[in-house]
Amino acid sequence: MKKNKKIIVFSLLAVVLVLVGKYVYDMNINHNFETITEEKVYKSGVIPPDQLKDYINKYHIKSIVDLRFPGTIDLVNNPEIPAELTAEKNAIEKIKGVNYFNNGSDQVPKPENLKTFFKIMDNPSNYPVLIHCYHGVGRAELYSAIYRIEYENFTNEEARNGVRTLIKWSSFDDGKPKGEYLKTYKSRKELAAEKK
Repeated sequence: MKKNKKIIVFSLLAVVLVLVGKYVYDMNINHNFETITEEKVYKSGVIPPDQLKDYINKYHIKSIVDLRFPGTIDLVNNPEIPAELTAEKNAIEKIKGVNYFNNGSDQVPKPENLKTFFKIMDNPSNYPVLIHCYHGVGRAELYSAIYRIEYENFTNEEARNGVRTLIKWSSFDDGKPKGEYLKTYKSRKELAAEKK
């Protein structure tokens, strides 16, 4: 019986270590970089300016949509410092053929944010696009879900389920602002159909 308990304890410890390792890798090494649609749309957290060129070259990124804006220290602790935003913009300006768009957004987009986002995403010459926020797990995922609804005809629930491995207990869960926003989001096609 003691041998079985040891096996269980070691198994649980191994699972915890793997999960912690993945978290550390994603947050600190990979910057929560993820492919949304191959060769079209990617999302991430902040990538240090000295590493941006590597990502841009590897994924042939032509445009970066930065969803951060100064002073958004909110419930998810986004310490967005103006100097960091400026450093990223300056680094991108030095890379020929890459556009930088700042579309500073709250956790749930305002209509003017969506208007700016659609203007960027409606232009085929902007692709491939990297959408990013501070951590890469909130706003970047929300805008990626909106992209999937608007441009890839995902249903709201498909798009919401695509943002996280586990929706339950995340900011995209039922009753949470981002989760409820995606559940009730109306695409431009739906809004146009309602006007007819």
